[in-house]
Amino acid sequence: MMAPSGRGETVVRRSLANDPDDLVAEALEGLALAHPTLLRYDAEHGFVARAAPAPDKVALVSGGGSGHEPLHASFVGTGMLDVAVPGAVFASPTALQLYEATRAADAGRGVLHIVKNYTGDVINFTIARELADEDDAVATEVVLVDDDLATDPATDPATDPAETDDGGPGRRGTAAVVAVEKICGAAAEAGADLATVAALGRRVAGRARSMALALTAGTHPGESRPAFELDGDEVELGVGIHGERGRSRVPMASADELTSLLVEPLLASLELARGGGVVAIVNGLGSTYPLELHVAARAVHRLVTAQGLRVDRFLVGSYVTSLDMHGVSVTLLPVDEELLRLWDAPVRTPALTW
Repeated sequence: MMAPSGRGETVVRRSLANDPDDLVAEALEGLALAHPTLLRYDAEHGFVARAAPAPDKVALVSGGGSGHEPLHASFVGTGMLDVAVPGAVFASPTALQLYEATRAADAGRGVLHIVKNYTGDVINFTIARELADEDDAVATEVVLVDDDLATDPATDPATDPAETDDGGPGRRGTAAVVAVEKICGAAAEAGADLATVAALGRRVAGRARSMALALTAGTHPGESRPAFELDGDEVELGVGIHGERGRSRVPMASADELTSLLVEPLLASLELARGGGVVAIVNGLGSTYPLELHVAARAVHRLVTAQGLRVDRFLVGSYVTSLDMHGVSVTLLPVDEELLRLWDAPVRTPALTW
């Protein structure tokens, strides 16, 4: 990959890749080789499944464009997903891939599709469910994850909610999908039926909200420039995980000040009563260091507890990324005893284990 050096010439943006067209397939093969007791790679259909399928349980299938690793493939395993279906970088997997993944995942108790709210994903998962119903009589349900406050018409100052097309995409699906997969995975592992697991997922998706910012954008493999460019004193507020521009640009500031720009709108949107608890996900967007993420986590804790709320659990790390974007997202999920119990249930995947 190439990038401008700022001195009038172009320099190579180096990366560990062979042919960009083979990047996803080679990475999935490598992931399965690195975790042979957890994963198998179906090269014919382009998905990753549990190495040892779990019998007699509701199966969970998720997927979406690559470039967000470790999402979704590294969340396959005990207590989370049964099958993950990656598409090309920032592109939905095909309906045929998703159909084959649904068939492979089904253990006789139905399949839950966990879908981030992007047009291509929604369409192709819908087609896959229709095919599974018609061809194989596989019972399916869907949870749509739409947590990104930056694209909520009700909070976007550039949008008049009265003029919003009801058929529009609305909030994007971002890091709350990790919580949906974790909590639904725990319920499925414990033997819950399809309707119960789906209802739990919708409950989590309906409660959770996220916001993100970027100091620099990511660069698509094979491209010479990042998705957008910022001056050294600018921050993009409200970015998406596919390199989408934010809803505004703000001046560079301290970590505490920037984190407050994410947390304060989340708290205002959630309108939580004092004494309530949340799971907080502080998520790196690709090239953000753990040192930076834990500084942000400290700020999140201070901002949340200052409102009389508890941070019952933290998840801090890079889980839903945007290639090499240097940025952070914050997700807040209000929780009760049931959701905390399911969050705490054992999980063993390449990216999440406790």
